[in-house]
Amino acid sequence: MEDTVKQDLGALIKKYDEFIALKLKPSLKKELDERDLIFNSISEYQKLNTQIETIQDNKLDELKTMVDLGSQFFVQAHVPDTKYIYVNVGFGFHVQFTLDEAKKFIEKKVIHLQG
Repeated sequence: MEDTVKQDLGALIKKYDEFIALKLKPSLKKELDERDLIFNSISEYQKLNTQIETIQDNKLDELKTMVDLGSQFFVQAHVPDTKYIYVNVGFGFHVQFTLDEAKKFIEKKVIHLQG
């Protein structure tokens, strides 16, 4: 009797181990990857908001900056007019905003991403 209980318990433990390994761990990895993407997006929007505030606080009409072309390859860029900014709003679309409009959009977008 005791041997059958041990066998049943061993089979049940094996079943749960397989469930954890095959279902829960991959699901957890997927969720953590999605969370990391959201956190990265929030971070990028917050950096942009900080840059906008710097432009506004220093009343910069033009700007020299470094731009990432991809794969951590940076080049110097000159922005002759800082009145407008293009913001990636998702789905590959970029919208031209004034600095104040961009700050409002960023605030709403960050709230949406955090929700």
